Amino acid sequence: MMKIFTIIFTVLAVASIAFSASKIDTSNPFEGDSIIALIMIMAALCALTLVYILMASRKIKDRLNKKK
Repeated sequence: MMKIFTIIFTVLAVASIAFSASKIDTSNPFEGDSIIALIMIMAALCALTLVYILMASRKIKDRLNKKK
């Protein structure tokens, strides 16, 4: 169940990054809708980082349980 969650969440985050990247105006990246797109990209990257930390902690937990 957790593996399915991480895959779905990762796909959604990557899709969000791609969509937001298409909304950035390269001539004025820090004004209007471009700043919102940049914030959205940063939020999606943070979400991806949290998911990968969760995956790493689950692997560590599994390895520790196998040793016992």
